[in-house]
Order: sequence, then C-alpha cells, then structure tokens
Amino acid sequence: MEDIRSEFMIRKDITFLNFGSFGATPKSVFEDYQRWQQLLEEEPVQFITVDGYDYVKTSRKALADYINCDERELVFVTNPTYAINLLAKSLRLNPGDEILTTNLEYGAMDRTWEYYCEQSGAKYIKQAISLPLSSKETFIAEFFEGLSKRTRVVFISQITSSTGLIFPVHEVCAEAKRRGLITIVDGAHVPGHISLDLKELQADFYTGACHKWLMAPKGCSFFFAREEFHDRLDPLIISWGYRSDNPGDSRFFDYHQFNGTRDFSAFLTVPACLKFRMDHNWDEQIALCKEIVLKYVPIFANALGTHPLAPADQQFYGQLCSTPIRTPDTAKLQRLLFEKYKIEIPVMTHGDNKFIRFSYQPFNTESELDHLLYVLEELKTKTDLIQNF
Repeated sequence: MEDIRSEFMIRKDITFLNFGSFGATPKSVFEDYQRWQQLLEEEPVQFITVDGYDYVKTSRKALADYINCDERELVFVTNPTYAINLLAKSLRLNPGDEILTTNLEYGAMDRTWEYYCEQSGAKYIKQAISLPLSSKETFIAEFFEGLSKRTRVVFISQITSSTGLIFPVHEVCAEAKRRGLITIVDGAHVPGHISLDLKELQADFYTGACHKWLMAPKGCSFFFAREEFHDRLDPLIISWGYRSDNPGDSRFFDYHQFNGTRDFSAFLTVPACLKFRMDHNWDEQIALCKEIVLKYVPIFANALGTHPLAPADQQFYGQLCSTPIRTPDTAKLQRLLFEKYKIEIPVMTHGDNKFIRFSYQPFNTESELDHLLYVLEELKTKTDLIQNF
C-alpha cells in the first residue's frame, strides 16, 4: 500500500486533522511551485510582463476544464475573500435592497457584506437555519422564508466553514434564478473536495480556493463570473489591464487578473495539482475518506453527548465533520489539543454555537480519530474544558 503521508511535508509528530483551514501542498506540487519561482527570478521582466500571461492562461484553462466553465469567465485571485470584496464593491445596491444569506456563513464574508451594505444602505439578511438539519427540503424552505420583495441577491456557501456541512446550492440557485435574483456562491471548501460543475450549477458568481482541498500553494483561488455580468465588475486595483492597449481574451481577464507587481507562481501550479490527483488515484482515495467520515459522525456526537449536525449521508458530508461541543473557552481548548497532544484541529465559535471539526484525508488513519476521541474523553473527566450538554 502506498505511503501517501510521505508525499507531504507535514510534521511527523502532528496529527493533522485541519485540512479544511489550509490544505497541505504535496511535495511534487511544491517543487513545481518553486520551479515557477526560480523561473521568475532568472528573468523577472519576461516572466511578469510577457511569458506570465501565457503561463496563467494555461493554468486557467486546466482549472476551467476541471470545474467545467468557460475559461474567459474565470480569473485567479489570492483567496475567496478577495473575490467577494471585488464583487460586493461592484454590485451598487440601492438603499433598502436585501442580500439573503444564512446565519452560518464564514465570518470574513459576513463582515464584507455588512461593510458594503452600510455604504449603500442595503440590508444583509442572515436567515436562521435550524440545526441539526433534517433534509434538503427543510433547509430550502427555511432559507427562502427570509425572502422579501426587496431581495436582490442570494449569497450562500456550498460547504460552510464552521459546520462542515454541504448545503443544497443547486436547488437554491435554481429557485433564486426562477425569481430573477443574482446568485453568489462561496465555494471555498469545494474544489477538489466534492464535484463541481459550474455549467450545471448556473450560479452567476462563484469563488473557490485551490489552496485547500485541491492542494495548491497558499494564495491560489479563483473567481468565476458569468459573462453577462463582466461589465458590472470594477477592478479593486486599477492597473495596466484597465482599458488595455493590448486586450486579452476578455475584459474580465484584463481588469482583474494582473494588478501590479507580485509573485503569481501559486496560480501556475493547478496543472501539477491535477496531475498529483491523477497519479495517486485521488478520487478513489477520497471516496474512502468520505465513508470513514460518515462512520465517525455519530461516534463523535455520542462521545460529546450531542447530536450530529445532519443525517450521516453524503448529501451533507464530505471530508469534514463538525460536532457541537460545550466548552467555556474554544481558543484554550484548541491550543491545549495542539500544544500538549499535537493534534491540529479547529475548535470554533459561531454565534451561540461551538464546534470541533475534523478533516480526513488519505494520509489520515482511523487510529488518529480514535486517539482524538480518547483525548476528548480524558479532557472531559480531568478538566472543565469539555462539559456535558
């Protein structure tokens, strides 16, 4: 059996159960990254001003084929937060307009929308979603209870950071489109994690991170925008692409892809990421990972005296599992797990809820999850950091 752990540089003394925050880059992808950086330093002017355009387009084409979209509707960005800021600044909402979202979105996204709503007089409506989820149908009905005649935009995560749950965005987007609403999907955790077909999804805007489950170096993400919206999007930074004398294949690319001097080598590694997945039968391996996650969903809930956040089914779970946890100090618990037990895992607060979330990759083992369970049980009996519900 292949020792897949040896393909990564993760410290051997760490039980790494937090791929969801920042993915670890395989050695072969990191070497490809360094090769691009060396090429940049060998001839920086040619790399940045001439050859880099073709390098980026080659990587963009590989990514577009992988997520099934027109490459002209795709640009690389450093992270999804950048993409949503670009979009939120450009929407030009009117006073009283509403953006419908859930109360389970990523905090940085909430802050972004709240900031731009304050500037425009629009309202950011965080519709409460009941946990645990019972069904897709219940989620959809509950979500659209937040709809009003002032709703102009739907913004939703496909996989939420705190809960790790997969939301039914296909159904949400279809209903929103039927009502004439703009649809924006935060897919930070999606590429390389679950199947993504943007032509099938039909969202107006979509952003995803390549530096999580696709395992690219940090600072490699993408922003997708349907062509009909390109003229509405202002660049966050005005640079040479604006009203370019040598336009590329789309205004979207010209305005948003290059915005001053920077090392964009991370963007160029997508083909290497896809090759790594193919060379190591990654889709087959992560299918097994997802089965193991489903096995442990009720085990962790039982250990912490609570209930799973959704039925243990792949319509809700991928390679992430969040479990409610009762603790007086999430930060202290997280640091103790890392510093004493060498377990890298997030413990987070979201509103009135607190969660512990594990990620499971092919280099992980069930014995690592069992060890985490043992540690949590020990902390329950020997400290006040974990309490019964």
